[in-house]
Amino acid sequence: MNHKTRAFPLLLSTLPFSALAAESGFIEDSTATLQLRNYYFSRDFSDIVGPSQQSRAEEWAQGFILNYKSGYTQGTVGFGLDAIGTLGIKLDSSPDRVNTGLLPVQEDGEAADDYSRLGVAAKMRLSKTELKVGELQPNLPVLVYSDIRLLPPSYQGAMVTSSEIAGLTLQAGHLTGTSLRNEAGDDKLQAQLGYQPQRQASSDAFNYAGADYAFNGNRTTASAWYAQLEDIYEQRHLGLKHFEPMGDWILGANLGFYDTREEGKQLIGEVDNRAFYSLLSAKRGGHTFYLGYQGMYGDQGFPKVFANVTPLGNEVPTYEFASADERSWQVRHDYDFAALGIPGLTTTLRYIRGDNVDTGRGFEGEDWERDLDIGYVIQSGSLKGLGVRIRNVTARSNYRTDIDENRLILNYSLALF
Repeated sequence: MNHKTRAFPLLLSTLPFSALAAESGFIEDSTATLQLRNYYFSRDFSDIVGPSQQSRAEEWAQGFILNYKSGYTQGTVGFGLDAIGTLGIKLDSSPDRVNTGLLPVQEDGEAADDYSRLGVAAKMRLSKTELKVGELQPNLPVLVYSDIRLLPPSYQGAMVTSSEIAGLTLQAGHLTGTSLRNEAGDDKLQAQLGYQPQRQASSDAFNYAGADYAFNGNRTTASAWYAQLEDIYEQRHLGLKHFEPMGDWILGANLGFYDTREEGKQLIGEVDNRAFYSLLSAKRGGHTFYLGYQGMYGDQGFPKVFANVTPLGNEVPTYEFASADERSWQVRHDYDFAALGIPGLTTTLRYIRGDNVDTGRGFEGEDWERDLDIGYVIQSGSLKGLGVRIRNVTARSNYRTDIDENRLILNYSLALF
């Protein structure tokens, strides 16, 4: 079994743990949850493009995610600890079906039988400002929390969040490494352009700062962010979200713009991308309808930290629709069957089509994807809270590998205290 333990940060090294525990709030406000996740993942590849000729990726695994969050000690400055422990166990795999993102792949080509990690973060709170140092899971427009496989990824570093002004949230951070979703140890930070990982270079740090301001009765949120993957790229982001009740309808809009350029030593060369996305919604009863448009401008696809996801309106877990010069449209329908007296049952049907891709091979790239998601959470009985999700995907392209995908995910969370 692979183990990686994060030491307690120096922030609390001068404070005896027994003294912390004795303080009212540190223990009383603590919470711990255990999430059990059973994950089957299958992708069939056809018209394969690229050096890997693997025709299928299929694995089945069981995950355990333990989250502990303490309260804060009393006083003007409060101290606390957060911890996350993860364990992934192989249930089914073979060397010709690896690389699903569920399990680590060993040097012999086999998936590891199990992998685990324990991460700890020290935290300090002053008024409405919080500092965390250690194992972190930020969720930002420039670094989205992408818990889309068996175990969640994490980052190592420091981050501060401040909400001293009503409606305004300020955040900043310095991250020096990552633990990928299917690995137990620490890794260097790397970049991805469009759908292509840039394995030839690693960065020593990811730095960010940003502000979100909610106003208009919290119906509108404006955002401005800056991010730097040191010596690779720097990125600016502007975002606007709004929802507006109109009779029986709730109308929504999610708009954003990114501008990304190469930075510092330019370890992967030129980075030239501007990305615009828009996702409009209309909700009535159990129905929510979406219409999205997304455009890439510049010489490269959309830059992000590998293997992260982004808040781009048309990015989905199979295709990103973020290749160089790509334009894409999305139509989507969500339905909550609680409106028909079946609480816990939800569906999502989505279709995205992209074109105008600069493939660099003398022809225009095109792609499309159809997604169907069905989810159900048991509402009563001994299995109350058990969630079941089925995902079926068909994705086709004339410049990258075609994919047929199926996922079956079971989730169950236990509140320990």
